[in-house]
Amino acid sequence: MSSIITPLLLTGETYPVEFNFGVQLAVGETISGATCTAIVFAGTDNTPSTILSGIPAISTPTVTQSVTSNASSEGVIYEVTCVVTTSATHVFSQSSKIAFASPAGAWAGNGT
Repeated sequence: MSSIITPLLLTGETYPVEFNFGVQLAVGETISGATCTAIVFAGTDNTPSTILSGIPAISTPTVTQSVTSNASSEGVIYEVTCVVTTSATHVFSQSSKIAFASPAGAWAGNGT
């Protein structure tokens, strides 16, 4: 399982998280299914799956999962994991850490 760090996102933003399985797939092998999940890596959110927006989009060798922040995601770091099944019945996974910030001006030490 690999870990990719995405940019810091502001509350209310939607961001496409892209998982590239190209180096794991054999020549001619395609992604036949994908499932994405979200858990809290740091902070508190009782319903972390609510950041997942829609279903994963498959375009071999890439899977894209949109994430959208909400009020409970402010200041939370999530780990989004994508598990794929391939045409050769292999199962691969990758994960990405995603951090949501409070709205502009809410950062500690910025004088506002």
